[in-house]
Order: sequence, then C-alpha cells, then structure tokens
Amino acid sequence: MPSPSYLGIRDLRAAKGRFVLVGLVIGLISFMATMLGGLAAGLVDDGISGLRALPLENLAFQDGAGAVFSRSILTEDQLAAYNSALSDPDPAATPVGVSFFNAQPTTGESGFDISMWGVEGDSFIADASEGDSEEIARALDGGLVLSEELSEFAEVGDELTIVGTSVTLPVVGFTFAGTYGHVPIAFTSLDTWRELIYGDSADDRFSAIASQNGDADFDAADAAAETETITKKEAYAGSPGFAAESATMSLIRGFLLVISALVVGAFFTVWTIQRTRQIGLLKALGASSGYVIRDSLVQLAIILVVSVSAGAGLAYLAALAIGDEAPFRLTPGSVLGTALILILVGMAGSLISLRRITSVDPAISLQSGAT
Repeated sequence: MPSPSYLGIRDLRAAKGRFVLVGLVIGLISFMATMLGGLAAGLVDDGISGLRALPLENLAFQDGAGAVFSRSILTEDQLAAYNSALSDPDPAATPVGVSFFNAQPTTGESGFDISMWGVEGDSFIADASEGDSEEIARALDGGLVLSEELSEFAEVGDELTIVGTSVTLPVVGFTFAGTYGHVPIAFTSLDTWRELIYGDSADDRFSAIASQNGDADFDAADAAAETETITKKEAYAGSPGFAAESATMSLIRGFLLVISALVVGAFFTVWTIQRTRQIGLLKALGASSGYVIRDSLVQLAIILVVSVSAGAGLAYLAALAIGDEAPFRLTPGSVLGTALILILVGMAGSLISLRRITSVDPAISLQSGAT
C-alpha cells in the first residue's frame, strides 16, 4: 500500500476548493486566538508594567491586606522590626506609599490620573535600573518625576495641583514608562506622599515595605513586624482589575480553544462521511483501520499546520501595525505557543470521528459501486 501521506496529499490536490474553505475557517480561528492572546497580554501589562520594572523582589503588606496598597497601613516601628529580623538586610528594606490621584495643570489644561509612589531618595527604588536614579531622587525636593507616558501632558517645570488637596507640585523630570492599575506612575518623596494622604496626621505611615533580599528569612520578618511578604509577581494581583481581567481573558481564550476543537472535529467528521466509500475500498484492498486512520490524521495535520501558521503569521503582522495605539503585546514566542496549542487541540478534536473510520465495513465499497 502507498504511504498514508501520499494518499492524503493526493486527496488534498483533488479537492482543493473544499480544503481551502476548511483551511480558511481554521486560519481565522488561529488569527482570532493569536490576536486575543496579544490583547490579553497587553491588557495585563498595562496594569502592572510600572511595578514590574521596579528593582524590587518582594513586598510586605499589612497582614490581611491581600497585596492591595490601599488596604495596607504600616509604620516606621514595623519597618525597623522587619529589617532587624531579616537574615540578609543589605540593602535594607525600604518603605513605599502608593495611591491614585488626579493631577491638574495650573495652566487650566485637562488633568490626568497618576499612580503616585512615595519613595525615599536614598533607597534602591530610587536607583531604578530602567530609570534615572538622579531624577527620582530629586523628587525629595517636593516635586514629581513622571512616567514618560505623561510627557505629552506635562513638561519639566510645569506646576500640577493634586486634586482633592491644596498641594501644588512641580514636574522635575521623567523616568521609565510604566503603569500601575492602568494609570501612569509618578514618583515623589515619601514625606510629600504622606502629606497628600494624611495631611498633618501622617504619623510616619506608609503602604508597604519593598525589599531586594530574595533569599531572606521573611517568615521571621513577618512575625516580628506583623506583615505578610509576597513576591513582586504575586503583588500583581493587587493591581486594580488585574485578577478580573486575567480571569476573563483566560475564560475567553479557553472557550475559543474549545470551539476550535469542536470545529475541527465537525469538519473531520464530515470528511469521514464523505470518504466512507473510499475508506471501504481501502479496507477491501487490505488496508488496516490503523493505516486509514494515519492517512486521515496526516491529511488533517497538513491542513492544521498550514492554516494555523497562516492565521498566526497574519496576526503577528497586524500586531506590528497596531504598535502603541492600544495595550497589545505579541512576541514570536507567544505566537508560536498559541499556534502549537491550536494544532494540538485541533488534532485532539479529530479523535471524535476515529470510531467512524474503524467501523466502516469493506463491503460498502461494493454496495456503492452497484448503485
């Protein structure tokens, strides 16, 4: 008997129109799945890119705060206890304050939202590897260092009034682009942040403790300071909307994969019904059920690889065209990963029709020929 791939390729050539139509549908599914993956990654990045860029490894929150800065209130006494309990306190853990504000230019132009981070100028956060440490440190003079994303709304020297307070702060510089909670980050001194949040009753409070000591004994530090230390990645969940957005996008992608399996399975079932006489004839000539199954799977694999690759490639080109117009992130690795998953899911979907192939009676070829 000829090899299964030989028969499958001949069938593809003999019925080009049918297989092109099927390939077009699978290619569109691949395009949608890849684009959706890029949108999901971009949406998630837009919520935590600023936090991810900061040179910290762990964050300690008030016990029970659940990685949400607005629910966490810590004090300098807790910071001292925390640092004393760390097995490797170099560099020392540092306090940070995080809140959301609206900044209004004194020129009367439209305001914009900022995620304001209060930091100490001599801390490792001010030495941000992706930013300008000198610019961040200058915020200790009572100014703001804005994310580069806000350069279209403000310039160095502009005065910004923090809505809800009587405080006006100058823009003293710009640093790496980044957002938290889908809002661009702005740095200021911890004292200025406290003034904005607590006024005259700050009492040395702040939101969380940041550290770079990834291998430190955080259990002892948490016990001493009554805190809960988590990794930076775990802290992403505290970004407003992060958990809901991630869950929603995952469900959508999951449903799309299920639909992909069902579509491929339905197409494969139709092909099997249409090829019933051919399958019966192959069995009458001595072909085993395994041979016929391999023939069908090779044919399907060719269609899946070509169609999915075309759809994923088109999505990648579309991503290049989108650029920075929307929160969208697509990398060659994610494109290849999505394509591989779709191919595997498509092959798995075809399994529902294998029983029909094995149950075809060779005698059906004679019955078909007699009619």
